[in-house]
Amino acid sequence: MSHTPHTHPADRPDDAPVGIPVEHPSDAVRDIADVNAVEVINTVAVHLMSAAAVKVGLADDPAAQTDLDEARKLISSLAGLVVASAPEIGDQHARALRDGLRSLQLAFREASSIPDAVGKGPGEKLTGPVT
Repeated sequence: MSHTPHTHPADRPDDAPVGIPVEHPSDAVRDIADVNAVEVINTVAVHLMSAAAVKVGLADDPAAQTDLDEARKLISSLAGLVVASAPEIGDQHARALRDGLRSLQLAFREASSIPDAVGKGPGEKLTGPVT
């Protein structure tokens, strides 16, 4: 099968920029099949961490980018992923994810004008209290 990018509009995902070649969707499925679960989990966690960091005000323009309601959702989702996947991915990977999660939970508390009670912050239902 050829790996020639397709530029015909019918072959493009709805959100792909016009004029930019994209690979056939079946090529992408084959590529993801080669990625192990630990790498997928870590990649998703890093995306959640990055988005949460921006929303908690740790980015270039905190005044314009801080949104603690959005940050709460992202941090809680990250906590669920970290807690659920930790036994499966091993201590080496889980430790780094837990450290990043804890840092975000503390940053959220610091950014809040009225901080949540200990144990009531984002993800703390899953991780336990963070102080």
